Amino acid sequence: MWSKASPVPRNEFLKGVTGVNGIFCALTDKIDKELLDAAGESLKVVATISVGYDHIDVAECKKRNIRIGYTPDVLTNATAELTMALLLSTSRRLPEAQHEAKTGGWVAWAPTWMTGPGLAGATVGIVGFGRIGQAVARRVKSFNTAHILYYNRSERPEAIETGAIKTSFEELLSRSDFVICCAALVPDTKEIFNKAAFEKMKKTAVFVNTSRGGTVDQNALIEALQTNTIRAAGLDVTTPEPLPLDSPLFKLKNCVVLPHIGSASIEARNTMSELTANNILAALKGTINMPAELIA
Repeated sequence: MWSKASPVPRNEFLKGVTGVNGIFCALTDKIDKELLDAAGESLKVVATISVGYDHIDVAECKKRNIRIGYTPDVLTNATAELTMALLLSTSRRLPEAQHEAKTGGWVAWAPTWMTGPGLAGATVGIVGFGRIGQAVARRVKSFNTAHILYYNRSERPEAIETGAIKTSFEELLSRSDFVICCAALVPDTKEIFNKAAFEKMKKTAVFVNTSRGGTVDQNALIEALQTNTIRAAGLDVTTPEPLPLDSPLFKLKNCVVLPHIGSASIEARNTMSELTANNILAALKGTINMPAELIA
């Protein structure tokens, strides 16, 4: 057991897994060959309290017939809600406005002071149209947006519900007033938001990322924000995490950074904890259900 708020130190983790049957881990815990070797042949299951599993060496687990559990579905609503909160905070400049109110910048009402773009009549592009992307689309639609575009490897029949239209990545970037990244971090999406991508976006576009920091070339994003290539960015994920306090992102007025709290509703975190524990128990009993790409 590790009871501190900070991630378990690597050396402690390596010592602690010796001879265990299951590992209950988080995104901050790297499950690689070294750790699996330290655990030994008794290890039967690795369960992560997250929907993402890029911190787990899936291929190495398959080789050893180690089952993998994760927590899809249960954090969908919490993450979609946080995505909307971050989108609105960024576009309507809420942190900046609060700072002005607290530091004397609020002198009087003025027609153009603290203005930002609204969602009504706007085109919203969603990159990654899985459970979370679809949940975001449903919420976005309620703001009377004009169009919802999505980019995904495959056509999603669920898009009919919101009227979302599948487009190419390039078309989504060029047409969208708001670009939201909900994509899983896989080789195809690693730094998909790079210098070229930001240059294809509207200068008035707002970019929001609640997926993984690795989907963004962070230096390119910083440059895009500094040069007004795009209007603003809202980030719940960065590279690395935590983001160093001297990061240029913290110094930019047109960037809102949150500490990876997408699933941080009380209900979601409790359910995630229970599901992770139940995944371990189910795997040890041989009854766990997992997506095909994770079956060892």
